[in-house]
Amino acid sequence: MDSVSSSTSPATQPKPPTLPTRKTSSRVFEKTLKAFGQIDVVVNNAGIMPLSPIAKGDVETFDKVIATNLRGTFLVFSQAAQHVAEGGRIIAFSSSVLARRLPAYGPYIASKAGVEGLVHVLANELRGHKITVNAIAPGPIATELFLDGKTEEQIKQAGSLAPLERLGQPDDIAGIVSFLAGPDGGWINAQILRANGGFA
Repeated sequence: MDSVSSSTSPATQPKPPTLPTRKTSSRVFEKTLKAFGQIDVVVNNAGIMPLSPIAKGDVETFDKVIATNLRGTFLVFSQAAQHVAEGGRIIAFSSSVLARRLPAYGPYIASKAGVEGLVHVLANELRGHKITVNAIAPGPIATELFLDGKTEEQIKQAGSLAPLERLGQPDDIAGIVSFLAGPDGGWINAQILRANGGFA
């Protein structure tokens, strides 16, 4: 996860994500296997977070969020289930926003609730392969995804919500990914780790 650049030039702005397909997901795994011979850890952290109140009925935004966040995770999970080596790790990303049920986050929350469901199901489907499947559910993290489109006041308010009174940083989450991917995380399976400084 990249921290946000202070530059406002077009070259530094987040690019619109390409909607995931079975073909593109398969190609990523094929290239990885060809390059390294084995896949031990898969971390899926692609996502978008446009805000839209449910009453607005913005189906286009809803469909785009579901396609990127939920369909994308499903496709990565499908490939990971086929190609991750025995004893490997599969790590997805949910969000602690689910626990806060904030207005205008309906499409995003729906997509991440689906991701959490997939985590539990895939962990059961991989019984006997010694592969763990978990998700990390961060609170507000100072990344482009979270900060894009928010005012300084909104960002300050978000940072005050957790008892630790700050936004999370990418390194806060990177350490948890490392833990789940490493030997110390081997007994954690089918879990959603809410890493949010007490945000929810």
